[in-house]
Amino acid sequence: MNACPTKAVRLSRQRETILAELRKVDTHPTADQVYEIVRKRLPRISLGTVYRNLDFLSTQGIVLRLGGAGSQKRFDGNPMPHPHLRCSECGRVDDVHVPLALPELPGEQRMGYSDLRCDVEFVGVCPVCAGNKM
Repeated sequence: MNACPTKAVRLSRQRETILAELRKVDTHPTADQVYEIVRKRLPRISLGTVYRNLDFLSTQGIVLRLGGAGSQKRFDGNPMPHPHLRCSECGRVDDVHVPLALPELPGEQRMGYSDLRCDVEFVGVCPVCAGNKM
């Protein structure tokens, strides 16, 4: 997956609105949360439309889709690869602002895989959840 699309992607008004709203926040919202945000500007938009457009934007490398198998997907308006910190209790995701030197995977270790990327995610308990345990 390419962080910057090589061909121009034409964005509909709905996609432009979803992208603009996603780039305004740094909370890494779920699709449902994006829907609630976008509905304020486009009251007639459906949840399905938001899901489809987030999927399109992420497959085009315009936004990041975060979350492993089985976890609720969150979205990041910053498509450049960068590490994240995720709460194992509530799912909150924050950006980590430290430079990371990612290792290069030698050709023989790629086992035929192409379009490689490396996602770095630190997992812990956020301050709110840690406070709730006391």
